[in-house]
Amino acid sequence: MSSHAQALELIADDLQRVDAKMQATGEVFAPLSGAINLLLDSGGKRLRPALALLISRLYPAAQREHVVSLAAAVEMLHSATLVHDDVIDGSLLRRGNPTLNASWSQGATILAGDFVFARAAYFAAETDSIRVMKIFSQTLMTIVEGELRQLYAIRQWSQPKDAYYQRIYGKTAALFAAATEASAVLGAAPEEEITLLREYGYNVGMAFQIMDDILDFVGDARTVGKPVGGDLRQGTVTLPVFHYLQSHPEALQVMQASGNGHASGVALGELIADIARSPAIDATRQEAIQFIAGARACLDAWPPSRYRQALLDLADYVVVRSL
Repeated sequence: MSSHAQALELIADDLQRVDAKMQATGEVFAPLSGAINLLLDSGGKRLRPALALLISRLYPAAQREHVVSLAAAVEMLHSATLVHDDVIDGSLLRRGNPTLNASWSQGATILAGDFVFARAAYFAAETDSIRVMKIFSQTLMTIVEGELRQLYAIRQWSQPKDAYYQRIYGKTAALFAAATEASAVLGAAPEEEITLLREYGYNVGMAFQIMDDILDFVGDARTVGKPVGGDLRQGTVTLPVFHYLQSHPEALQVMQASGNGHASGVALGELIADIARSPAIDATRQEAIQFIAGARACLDAWPPSRYRQALLDLADYVVVRSL
């Protein structure tokens, strides 16, 4: 069994509780219930709720039901952002499966996403913690702001590197940080430990998104569930593109031409293939590894335990995963 699988095995019972809580019941409008359950069934590896659950095991004061509610809130919030992302991007596939956007109207899909957001907020309220609710609300605002930043940065090929970091914090890392911080809050952790665990989640989330951006170039399109180089084709500048441009400034002309329709699909496809086999990919991966080193350092304050080790293992998993 891999170290990643062993980490999840420690909290398998609680992950099942989280999944059961998230499933829409017969009380929900039937088409909406079916759509939500399909979305959850085709979801990822539940990394965000797993981090929240594992951190709670560091603190005996954490009430199990409250932590399960937090973990469900985090994953539902993540799922809601995926629904809206698919509308914004016009995506018909995610992880190889048809999106809700592929069969429902745009208006109906947005409303479904809104329902999932509200369900996530309801679960957050079940923690009975005003502070957790504030963390949840702030995170939702940060996520929306991050998505807007990405929309307004489309085809801005020469944007600074810091703009990329700011976007992926809002898009991804903020929710990881919220999951780990809020779990520590529920465990009545000391403030300095809450800060360290939020920083741990932030670093893991930053590395997670950087690896996603690598997989957009080098992943198997059938596994990832979208065309290779999809972000660049849509005009989004990610870290591999930034690194590639440092040694290939002439590529900027192809990218600019793609924005006004003057570049052929062949030219853009060749550029994407060249980025995928260039040193830019390894340079990008090294940045993800640096973030994971930062995450691991945040856990130095805790004595060895199987839960601390599981948190270290999940951090390491982020930079070796294939999806």
